[in-house]
Amino acid sequence: MAVNWYPGHMHKARKEMKKAMPQVDLIIEVMDARIPFSSENPAVSELRGQKPCIKVLNKADLADPHTTQAWIEFFEQEKGVKAIAMSADQKGQTRPLPALCKKLGPKRNLAISPLRVMIMGIPNVGKSTMINALVGRPIAKVGNEPAVTKKQQRITLGDGIVLSDTPGFLWPRFEDQNSGYRLAVTGAIKNTAIQYEDIALYAADFLLQAYPQRLIQRYRLNELPKDDIALLEVIGSKRGGLRPGGVIDMHKASEVLLHDLRAGSLGRVSMETPEMIKAALAQAEAEAAARIDATGGESPK
Repeated sequence: MAVNWYPGHMHKARKEMKKAMPQVDLIIEVMDARIPFSSENPAVSELRGQKPCIKVLNKADLADPHTTQAWIEFFEQEKGVKAIAMSADQKGQTRPLPALCKKLGPKRNLAISPLRVMIMGIPNVGKSTMINALVGRPIAKVGNEPAVTKKQQRITLGDGIVLSDTPGFLWPRFEDQNSGYRLAVTGAIKNTAIQYEDIALYAADFLLQAYPQRLIQRYRLNELPKDDIALLEVIGSKRGGLRPGGVIDMHKASEVLLHDLRAGSLGRVSMETPEMIKAALAQAEAEAAARIDATGGESPK
């Protein structure tokens, strides 16, 4: 299944951010700590140029801590980037951000010319929750569905910092379909734009390979199911998805698995590692080179 969700307001948001970028001193990019690569918008690097960037791996309480640390080290190899992990919905977690902004931003009299910070991120990474925590009161609209913020707004944090909030936006096309699936699994794409069973099967296959013991514990399994379909069938039979005649409601089973994964009921799960992404990118480059070779040195149209 091709996962592709790009509402019109996202295209408009990208144009507005590009126009505003010359007046920005520093970027905060919020990502989902469970899928840092897939929730990192490649347009951010293009738009920010040489401006310093703080990459916030949010929802860290849901992610594997060892994998999160590996991602922090990976991102900080890029010049001008500082990466930190936090859970913005937990009290006090955002407290270090203003001081870090001042440390990385241009040195000037902030009483006269405040530090101009733009916060960016794809839908449902917790950007609005982070803003509310920074301000200390509800000011940015928060919702369980992605793409709640629809337009830019300027917020004075005080202490010499002005924050520009932006709508969450995805890129027009997912070149790596694995990233599209991971975004859907973690809730970055509206449920109405995905096929529940397809997404749940992807999640089931991953969990069977990466976190089998979590599945055994959560669903009280005597043994590990042989494949993704069998796992959903077992979940359905145990969690109210059994129809008359012993037929499994696969949609219901899919809802249960995705809800458990998104809520952290399966424990702290990371769906991608730097090593996985490096291998995938290397394979993509090799395939692209092979296609060019096959066409006599020209990129296929």
